[in-house]
Amino acid sequence: MAAVKEECKGNVKAQLAKLFEVSLKVTVPNEADVDPLIAACTGKFGDYQCNNAMGLWSKIKGKGTQFRGPPAVGEAIKNNLPTSEIIDSCSVAGPGFVNVVLSKNWMAKSIQMMLIEGIDTWAPQPPVKTAVVDFSSPNIAKEMHVGHLRSTIIGDTLARMLEFSKVKVLRRNHVGDWGTQFGMLIEFLFEKFPNFEDATETAIGDLQAFYKASKQRFDSDPAFKERAQQAVVRLQGGDEKYRRAWAQICEISRTEFHKVYQRLGVHLEEKGESFYNPYIPGVIEGLTKQGLVEESQGARVIFIDGINIPLIVVKSDGGFNYASTDLAALWYRLNEEKAEWIIYVTDVGQQQHFDMVFKAAKRAGWLPQGDNYPKASHVGFGLVLGEDGKRFRTRNTEVVRLVDLLDEAKNRSKAALIERGKGEEWTEEEIESTADAVGYGAVKYADLKNNRLTNYTFNFDQMLNDKGNTAVYLLYAHARICSIIRRSGKDVEELKNKGTLVLEHKDERDLGLHLLQFAEVVEEACTNLLPNVVCDYLYSLSEIFSKFYSNPECKVIGSDKETSRLLLCEATAVVMRKCFNLLGITPIYKI
Repeated sequence: MAAVKEECKGNVKAQLAKLFEVSLKVTVPNEADVDPLIAACTGKFGDYQCNNAMGLWSKIKGKGTQFRGPPAVGEAIKNNLPTSEIIDSCSVAGPGFVNVVLSKNWMAKSIQMMLIEGIDTWAPQPPVKTAVVDFSSPNIAKEMHVGHLRSTIIGDTLARMLEFSKVKVLRRNHVGDWGTQFGMLIEFLFEKFPNFEDATETAIGDLQAFYKASKQRFDSDPAFKERAQQAVVRLQGGDEKYRRAWAQICEISRTEFHKVYQRLGVHLEEKGESFYNPYIPGVIEGLTKQGLVEESQGARVIFIDGINIPLIVVKSDGGFNYASTDLAALWYRLNEEKAEWIIYVTDVGQQQHFDMVFKAAKRAGWLPQGDNYPKASHVGFGLVLGEDGKRFRTRNTEVVRLVDLLDEAKNRSKAALIERGKGEEWTEEEIESTADAVGYGAVKYADLKNNRLTNYTFNFDQMLNDKGNTAVYLLYAHARICSIIRRSGKDVEELKNKGTLVLEHKDERDLGLHLLQFAEVVEEACTNLLPNVVCDYLYSLSEIFSKFYSNPECKVIGSDKETSRLLLCEATAVVMRKCFNLLGITPIYKI
């Protein structure tokens, strides 16, 4: 067969799939659309395997085929593979599994090309140009709590993975800035501050306390309640004074939210519930014309197959609700922003709500049936628990303020650095920046390393431990690699272009193979919207590097293979830094 020239870039699994696609067309020419099933090997027989033989056998047996079982199909797939610089050898095992051993020369060349051209050449290439990631989404006048922390961290990581994959990402903060509670807040603001425009964040004080006091007044004073209800009508009717008061409350909230986003290094563009409010009537009217909206007990609803409660789009009092806003937002994102993938990051408790919204959109023809693009996905996540196994709260049962929680992580990190004597060695700026990176990184990683659907227990001691699967361990591992390169006294940029990377020793090859799997890992994490896949990869990379570096046979500085091994160290550091970047964690370069 003709040789297939492969570029030394990107996803190894995808490159092998191209080769096996050629083989499958020759092996079973009468079977259309057979996708190569390529997976990384878990056994000792190879690096990757093609798993098509058994499935093909079940399709072709009884059709007068020349094959006599899956192993024979596997042998034919192996024999029909085009020659390629990627593959060193192939073998067939069990019921036709075709095991592939990669060429160590090709592996080394691929890694060296990444060092020269940059890790962006290893970015996945998803089939979308524009995506919306809707995350964080706190409510105005309420504190951000640990549920918002999860949404913010997970959403930021998904946005980063898509951005790395060359997708234009619209990072949307769908804040709760509209609705009946604003009448209550505005009326209370007028009462406390007749010249409300002079009321600052300092004057109002704790916004959460302000909200509670207004709610207490609303529940206990019928006259105040009536004024608050009238205030909603005036606000929604566009009364200028009420609009200004609403804007004032929103701005004070934004200042509080910004403190959290600043610490986490997260940026979002706010398009709150109020933004979509003008679009709701037109969207409801369009759905009504299509025959989707029906009357039910005074409300207007959409019935969804398989779900025994309807989606209420207009309440019995004529008001709109979350479903009305979410349908209008989805319509806007598809039609005005031309998004091909819309991702909603909220707790698992909202799964059914979004399922109903998406099904209504499919009934309306906004989204295609099945899993094709454009599509909408709900990214659910579990609870953050305290040591008692219950929802994480402070001792007085209040929800934990995120700013306080993040500050404590940083302060503990700083105390650990000073305890280790860094106060005498480092400048104050170095202490502060390292405490930021380690403290905030520890909180993020402790969240992201779990499958997002599960609950996890918040524990400062565990997340700030420098041993085990923690950000602290990984950040220190990266700093040690940087230290090795510095101690060598060599110019790594020069080595990239003039030196040659080789993978002779088994531990070198194991590390090289893991580095090459980076692209397919990020693609899997992106496709399935699972940040923990990147965390698992990063921790394994650190462990495999440690095994390589601690082996006396793989001595780096002063060995006859110093140049090659320094390049391998640099490649590990580059991949680790990109993983940190995807997880929103700032790397550190010395410890």
